[in-house]
Amino acid sequence: MKKLILCAICAICGFTTANAQGKLGHVNTQEIIQAMPEFTKAQNEIKALQEQYEADLKSMNDEFQKKLEDYQKNGSTLPDNIKQRREQELQDMDTKIRQSYQDNQQALQKASSEKMQVIQTKVLDAIKAVGQAGGFTYIAEMGTMPYISTTLSTDVTAQVKTKLGLK
Repeated sequence: MKKLILCAICAICGFTTANAQGKLGHVNTQEIIQAMPEFTKAQNEIKALQEQYEADLKSMNDEFQKKLEDYQKNGSTLPDNIKQRREQELQDMDTKIRQSYQDNQQALQKASSEKMQVIQTKVLDAIKAVGQAGGFTYIAEMGTMPYISTTLSTDVTAQVKTKLGLK
């Protein structure tokens, strides 16, 4: 009886140890993301938005410069009340330009974050699917860990790309 119990305990311990070792994988999500057409599309959309914002700011700045030059040429001949009004107008325009720049930067950051969130979610879902299908215990990001043994761990980057329909 003791031998039977001892054999059962050894079998359970051996099974638990074998399961604890599991399959390990590593992935390069940057490589995957850069290969995605969604990433290229998102970059192009952000670039177009940035160019639009820059054109708007340039237009505002050009108008400001014209009014400033006019004020500098004719300011000394203007009555005090008109002079003060023009100075206030120039200050308001400068404030508006600065605020527009800050708003544009925030809008660009928000748009970029939203577009990248969708892409990252898609990649993470593909990594999870590859991990489940391959029976992996862990799949770690290359470069985020101090060391990943590429001989003891399987590179699943190509499998994730295939899951996403990438080359």
